[in-house]
Amino acid sequence: MSSTNSKLDILFEDNHLVIVNKGVGDLVQGDKTGDVTLPDQIKAYIKEKYNKPGAVYLGVVHRLDRPTSGAVIFAKTSKALTRMNQMFVDKRIIKTYWAVVQPKPELAQATLIHWLKKNPKNNKATVFKTKQDGAKQAVLHYDLLKSLDRYAVLSLTLETGRHHQIRAQLAAIGSPIKGDLKYGFDRSNPNGGIHLHARQLNFIHPVTKKQISVQATLPKDAVWDLCV
Repeated sequence: MSSTNSKLDILFEDNHLVIVNKGVGDLVQGDKTGDVTLPDQIKAYIKEKYNKPGAVYLGVVHRLDRPTSGAVIFAKTSKALTRMNQMFVDKRIIKTYWAVVQPKPELAQATLIHWLKKNPKNNKATVFKTKQDGAKQAVLHYDLLKSLDRYAVLSLTLETGRHHQIRAQLAAIGSPIKGDLKYGFDRSNPNGGIHLHARQLNFIHPVTKKQISVQATLPKDAVWDLCV
């Protein structure tokens, strides 16, 4: 899987935070492939832009799966990282995702509640309808944004942040995300990604206390083009 982002798409930046629109294939965290990560790219950018000597600090506030695109927050100071981490714990950061699924869910809007258990062997979440030992509750809300000829576009917000939560829960109701072979979609996307995009972030800045609202442009793609 190759990154579509050779140049960083920066949505917001100040002395404390940098928010980037991650491309499909970009790694938020290093993995066994050894590929260059998004934090590596951002550190190089900061070092060059601000002519910084020595190592550049960059904290990973939250993650997006490699095949997913959209807005990701990084902290440029340890103070900002600590505060942002606490804001995630306190659910004070509102993240809105868009997903292209097939077939369309039965209901135009719903709250999905499942219990998810991560299987490290195949890096996949198993979904249960009832509480199970070792499984964590997962809650998300979705709204139908648009019906396309073959697909449906959903807007989603999460109450919990579980491993592969959106992918697993949508697959569990019979509407897997386009391109997501791991969770039951029947064919892959040409770029190896999936049609799940972290579209919007809203929160109060941990240091300046200003309202931050960013929207990440959708990837250039024939199906995403139909969604706007």
